Amino acid sequence: MNAYIHSEISVRNRGGEIEDYLPIHDFIDSTKELCSDNRHRILHTMWGIKRVIIPIFGQYFKNSDGKVVNVKDLCEQDHVLPDYRFRFIPTLSDFVAAIDSDVKDLETINQFYNDYKHDTELSELLLSPLNNTGQIKSLLITHNSWFINEIIPKIFQRKIQLKSFSISPSTLFNRMNFELWMDNGADYPSSAKKISKL
Repeated sequence: MNAYIHSEISVRNRGGEIEDYLPIHDFIDSTKELCSDNRHRILHTMWGIKRVIIPIFGQYFKNSDGKVVNVKDLCEQDHVLPDYRFRFIPTLSDFVAAIDSDVKDLETINQFYNDYKHDTELSELLLSPLNNTGQIKSLLITHNSWFINEIIPKIFQRKIQLKSFSISPSTLFNRMNFELWMDNGADYPSSAKKISKL
């Protein structure tokens, strides 16, 4: 599904016009620039919605009909659930479980993190995948050039850093396996296995 179709869903559910919703739906799928298959959907999680989408777009906005729209509900009901056949919302842990571990992860990520560890506001966000999943490899989601130069400037209104980065998004996606549940909900991820039995 593309951002325009998701926006049509939002218009049916919430009124207003396509243009009210297109920027949010387009941004949720902006990770297609990083990975052309459905592994890209790392923002299609509650972590992505709460830690990235809402800080950028706000909790609420008014559509062109003057109706207040809850951004969390919009992301869940008009984007993520339709992408997974209305079966589940994957967790960040589901995506992280698909990433192959590497014995050098702690060292590599520590070196990257050293440039940001004294910045409390930024550090908290960068470490949030670890807090969420308990897995060092989860930090590949935030410790890369895309997150620092695409996401951080939008959340904290900071300048883009013109420098070489030791970790790029390809590091993450080259190590992430494609799981059947990522294929538009063709199966259930670990977090939703109990739902599949209902």
